[in-house]
Amino acid sequence: MNRHTLSVLVENKPGVLTRIAGMFARRNYNIHSLAVGPTDDPRVSRLTLVVGAEAVQLEQIVKQLNKLVHVLKIVELDEADSVVREMQLVKVAAEPQHRSQIIELADVFRAKIVDVDHDSITIEAAGDPGKLEAMINLLEPYGIREMVRSGTIALARGGKSITDGSKVRMQRVV
Repeated sequence: MNRHTLSVLVENKPGVLTRIAGMFARRNYNIHSLAVGPTDDPRVSRLTLVVGAEAVQLEQIVKQLNKLVHVLKIVELDEADSVVREMQLVKVAAEPQHRSQIIELADVFRAKIVDVDHDSITIEAAGDPGKLEAMINLLEPYGIREMVRSGTIALARGGKSITDGSKVRMQRVV
């Protein structure tokens, strides 16, 4: 099953996310990642959805999303032509003899140490999902106590824009 990243502009109104999540649940589609946030226009929010789907299923997902009243525009972002990032916080067991190794590992990944306790270190890292996965794999031998990861956020590279350089009108764009 292929992963697809969808950038969806929606009206910033209560219940929109519930309707979208409900549509996925009713049709038994899986969401791998979901991130929602404001845009430069306070009336519009952007959802970045990563879904596992074959081409036919993806087409159905897009059609169903377009039927929702508050959905303004949907664009599939090509992985090669997009900047894709996630953020993660990782709490690692930090025995005194391993602290310097953990800190050096964080430096290699350009991560920040955001909390230090007598027996743990919390690391904040941002980057493409593969980079974050590689960091986790190298931290696992020290003992990961907790981890949280944001959903994927993405933008098209270069001059491409979901709004084509203009503000989105508050009507559906299909």
